[in-house]
Amino acid sequence: MDLPLLFKAAILGVIEGLTEFLPVSSTGHLIIFGDLLDYTDDQSKVFKIVIQLAAILAVCWDYRQRITTVLGGLRTDPLARRFTGHLIVAFLPAAVLGLMFYKIIKGYLFNPLTVAGALIAGGLLILYIERRAYHPRLNTVEDMSWKDALKVGFAQSLAMFPGVSRSGATIMGGLMLGLSRKAATEFSFFLAIPTMLAATVYDVYKNWALLSGMNSDGYLVFAIGFVASFLAAMVAVKAFIHYVSNNSFAPFAWYRIVFGIVVLVSWQAGWVSWHDA
Repeated sequence: MDLPLLFKAAILGVIEGLTEFLPVSSTGHLIIFGDLLDYTDDQSKVFKIVIQLAAILAVCWDYRQRITTVLGGLRTDPLARRFTGHLIVAFLPAAVLGLMFYKIIKGYLFNPLTVAGALIAGGLLILYIERRAYHPRLNTVEDMSWKDALKVGFAQSLAMFPGVSRSGATIMGGLMLGLSRKAATEFSFFLAIPTMLAATVYDVYKNWALLSGMNSDGYLVFAIGFVASFLAAMVAVKAFIHYVSNNSFAPFAWYRIVFGIVVLVSWQAGWVSWHDA
């Protein structure tokens, strides 16, 4: 049993759970910290996708009553059908574009330097959006139209570039469309469910040979990361929902900018030998 590897799995699981729903890019953090921990082989790439599913399951648990109500009302409740339809519409852009550019994204963009650049650019964009006059016209997700959902879906597709942040793209996109902070955040959380489930299933399918060839120690690594991600996400979701209702996202923007600059400076100064740099 490789205890150092199990420790790395636990660390990355916690990082994933804490960052998945914050506008700071969980994928970007996993790439950077995975590089620092020297966990960058083919197995690690699948691991980083699978533990994202654990964070999504934490949202499903936290919103289990709402999800059960929506699923139970699909045949009789127009609002439930409308909400589900909006999620499907918002999911489609990322699904189609993800299938088209999967190989390019995985082959060329999953490295710390591209992530650092995206973190900085995304942080600057968040600051710009936050400084605009903010007059929400949609206070709940039920107030959205299918066109609003589609636009949020295209915003989400920007997060295919590692470091952009899926939650950041959808929440900021929602704010620009006129959603309230809470509505934009809740829709982002719900949209994460089909998006990350599809991404995980597709990645597992593409890497089935690697997964089926793992030994019991390999599965233990995945299990530890999965549990750590789930537990950390449970804490992060509740804290984030409480925060977003009345607070600016600017602190997350400044964090992104500083973190991205640190990565680039460490590369330029030769302090860290980043992979693919």
